[in-house]
Amino acid sequence: MLSLLKPELRDIPFVLAAPERGRKLIKAASAAAEALGIEPGAVVADARAILPSLQVLEEEPERAGKLLHALAESCIRYTPIVAIDPPDGLILDISGCAHLWGGERAYLKEIITRFKSSGYQVRAAIADTVGTAWAISRYGQVRAIIGQGAQAEALAPLPPIALRLEPAILERMHKLGLYQIRSFMTMPRSALRRRFGQLLLDRLAQALGEVKEPIVSIQPVEPYQERLPCLEPIRTATGIEIALKRLLETLYLRLLQEGKGLRKAILKGYRIDGKMQQIEIGTNYPARSVAHLFKLFELKISTIKPGLGIELFLLEAPVVEALSQEQETLWNITQGSEYKVVMNLLDRIGVRVGMDAIHRYLPDEHHWPERSVKLAASLQEKSPLAWRNDLPRPINLLPRPERIEVTAPIPDYPPMLFRYKGKIHKISKADGPERIEQEWWLQQGEHRDYYAVEDESGSRYWLFRLGHYGADNPEWFIHGFFA
Repeated sequence: MLSLLKPELRDIPFVLAAPERGRKLIKAASAAAEALGIEPGAVVADARAILPSLQVLEEEPERAGKLLHALAESCIRYTPIVAIDPPDGLILDISGCAHLWGGERAYLKEIITRFKSSGYQVRAAIADTVGTAWAISRYGQVRAIIGQGAQAEALAPLPPIALRLEPAILERMHKLGLYQIRSFMTMPRSALRRRFGQLLLDRLAQALGEVKEPIVSIQPVEPYQERLPCLEPIRTATGIEIALKRLLETLYLRLLQEGKGLRKAILKGYRIDGKMQQIEIGTNYPARSVAHLFKLFELKISTIKPGLGIELFLLEAPVVEALSQEQETLWNITQGSEYKVVMNLLDRIGVRVGMDAIHRYLPDEHHWPERSVKLAASLQEKSPLAWRNDLPRPINLLPRPERIEVTAPIPDYPPMLFRYKGKIHKISKADGPERIEQEWWLQQGEHRDYYAVEDESGSRYWLFRLGHYGADNPEWFIHGFFA
């Protein structure tokens, strides 16, 4: 990676070093340095004795981990399941992906070529199991692609270290003359357990496919996800639109088959430089209409920066809901559906300003004003309660009451004026009080006496006094604004 950031080091021997126990040790060495016999773990002073012109760079403790994670993210273009295998490995679950590149051989060649073109030394292998692929990629000498069910044959000539065993186990094996996996592969498992422990049996079973080895992907795979690799990098808005339509059509067929509609969708584009671009939309109602969803995405396509080109598109639907036949019919009506027009409008507004800016409220079964309304999850949700219209309620209720300064002739009278945010409001009309008690089963506290008041300019407010009017200094608050 340093040879990419600093091209002048490409052909010069250099190492990364860090202090350890009072000495400076080499943590990594370039290919040119290793060719001269300088290897990781050596002392810098000894290495300079071999090569006085050796370039020594400081090792950053977190550099390797960050780089490995970035490389894993770049491999998502090849498969949705990519895991990190520290300190220098990646594990890709390529099930169902290789055919998109013309088969396993072309698929593996594409990955190796990409890494090598970026200056990395890479070895790779394809096998039915993680253990066998790991072993062949590091210690194999003949084949890089292991056929189905051929794990035992491929592992047999390899050294025991290829099974990812601990140094103590490897040392005991060497003392017993077990230099190849074939030397103990067919031994009774009980004898191996007594001599070497359970780890050897577990690793052998994983490599042979007798036990499934889980892969922890760096990103969770969305259940509703469609992929579209591109034969040539896409750099134009027209190309992005064509790819988006194909993905939406594919996703539509699956949603239609399962009777679902999406509430959120994300389009990701992986560029050839390793960077990723994405745009996101949300809907107020479960939808799967290709035309409608495309229009929502179309508003954001201009924000995608393709750079040198996008080679893989991913369409994800992380939030889906059941969609009834009646709901689907609404989307297919071409005229006369006011409901469809409203939903289209809300979705377009949501794409422009964000879905968080659109709210719908329903009445809730509480007397306390802050709890008397709740946020609706969708346009479809209904409440068994009706909005109250027998008592004055403000159209704009503050999330929390705000303290105000009030002048009142008598403590239990409506105020004559109040100061709110530095401005004095003289009250010309007032109605109240309406007493609202605390809901003692939810929270303890004083009751409130509410007044609906109107100032000289005609503006109307909802004010309340906290607690009994007999207090020496009663506290007053503003809680809402009438239309």
